[in-house]
Amino acid sequence: MTVVLRRVNRVLLGLAGLLLVVGGGAVLAAALDLPVPSWWPWSGRSDVLLSAADRQRWREESWWWPVVIAVLGIVVLLALWWLLVQFRRARLRELLVDTGDGEEAILRGRALETVLEADAAAQEGVARAKVSLTGRRGAPRTRVALDLEPYASPGDALSRLGDDALAHARTSAGLPELPTEARLRAVKHRARRVT
Repeated sequence: MTVVLRRVNRVLLGLAGLLLVVGGGAVLAAALDLPVPSWWPWSGRSDVLLSAADRQRWREESWWWPVVIAVLGIVVLLALWWLLVQFRRARLRELLVDTGDGEEAILRGRALETVLEADAAAQEGVARAKVSLTGRRGAPRTRVALDLEPYASPGDALSRLGDDALAHARTSAGLPELPTEARLRAVKHRARRVT
């Protein structure tokens, strides 16, 4: 879903940007009295966006106002949907675990995240860990954010994360693989006083 959301965002933002640039360019060209083609929507400083005739052209038609209200309602609903989708978390709520007897059990995603966070935070040099489980029920993925102490080695922290915490998670959930994206950052600390 995040790939689709990213593509939709890029297309919508690109179209909005293109419309704003074209509209702004047309208004700027007319305001500066630049030579513009005859089909240009504005031709000078005294031009208006909609003339009185344009504003009153469809007033007598019975279909006009219902169509305008329906189109504006659809635009508002699409804008609200787009806004709400931006805040939707792509977390995996549950994943399937093969129990070995031909049946499958359901493991809550939050439970696996909590265990992974505890395992990762217990490592030497890790101040804090945050884990998000994404992907599909049968093929989960993890995103791990590790805040490292100033003395910690990023390479060591990453190898311990893979060898300990992620290996335990894969084994306990019966997963053949658990692709992980890890982000490391150093914890800010005060400078030490030298005497």
